[in-house]
Order: sequence, then C-alpha cells, then structure tokens
Amino acid sequence: MSWSGYASFLVFATVLILVPGPDFAVVTRNTLASGRRRGRWSAIGVTASNAVQGVTAAAGLGALIVRSQPLFEAIRWAGVAYLAYLGVQAWRSAWRGDYAPLAGDVAPPGQALAGFRQGFLSNVTNPKVLAFYLAVLPQFVGGGAPIGVLLAFALSHAVLSLAYLLALIAALNRARALLSRRRVRRWLDGLTGVALLGFGARLATERT
Repeated sequence: MSWSGYASFLVFATVLILVPGPDFAVVTRNTLASGRRRGRWSAIGVTASNAVQGVTAAAGLGALIVRSQPLFEAIRWAGVAYLAYLGVQAWRSAWRGDYAPLAGDVAPPGQALAGFRQGFLSNVTNPKVLAFYLAVLPQFVGGGAPIGVLLAFALSHAVLSLAYLLALIAALNRARALLSRRRVRRWLDGLTGVALLGFGARLATERT
C-alpha cells in the first residue's frame, strides 16, 4: 500500500459515488417525504450495508459468495424484488397524491427505523456492490494485502458515501418546501418509481 494508491482509490470511489443509484433514489424520496431525520437514517442504512459488504470482502467471505452461484443469484433476485417493491410504493404514492403537510424534521414513530431499513436493504441485497469491492480493491492494494489495509480502503468508501449522502440531504432539505408541493411530489414520486424499477431491471438482466 502507498499513500498515492490510497489517494487514487479515494478519487475513483468519489467518482463512482456521484453516479446516481438506488441509494440516491431511496435517500431522496425519504428526505422529501419525511424530512431530514428519515433521510439521514436512510443514509446511515446505506453506509452500514457498504461497511458490511466491505468487511465481508476484506475477510475473504465475499469471494465465496460470488463463487457460490445459487447464493449470489438468491441475493441478486432478493435485491430485484426489493427495488421493485420500493418502485411500486413510489408509484402508488404518486397515483394517490395524498401527502401530509410538512412537519419539519419531526418524523412519526418508526420513521427512522423504516428509513434505515430501506437504505440498508436496498444496498445490501445488491451483490454487485460486493463484486465491486472484490474487483476494485486488489487494483489499488495489490495481491496479498493485509486485512487491515483492505478494511481501511473499504470503510473509506463507506465514509465517503455517507458524506455525499448527508450533503445531498442538506441540499434537498433546503429546497424541501418547493419540492414537496403536491404536484411536484407526484412527479418526483413517479420518476423515483421509474428509477427504482429501472435499477431493479438492470440488476435482473446483468450477466454474472
């Protein structure tokens, strides 16, 4: 490991994080629907799943999962089903158009847990994230790197992801009054549903 290699990894990871994915869609919808608190818990859920997958890859278990085709496929199709479920939920919300008035950052009981669950499950059921760690980390740390180095790289990616999502939540929260208008919310929910179903379809059709 070298500091230049670590810096290169951080730049590479940052570029990938900026590409919108299911985590972006889930965090955006939860922030607009229930405020900054639920959005933050969604971001924490995404980060927790990244950490779990990073640790799994560093410990060598990730390679076993990827090589075990039935297990890999089971995780992949669970991810497809969950993204489809979230997409249909967004479409139902857009169709009904029944939105409660904004209530600041005070979310009803269970909203924080629901946000964490959605963020975690939408990411941890995507085995492509695990495959990313397995494919990318060796390019920057080389073969036979100590587990501590692998963990440092993987967890750095998780921290960068959290920082980006928190910045996104702050920006969305400032514009929430405008974006939470009924007509705008219906359009956003409809587009979010399309995005989530699209991510699910891409995950379903990607070759392993």
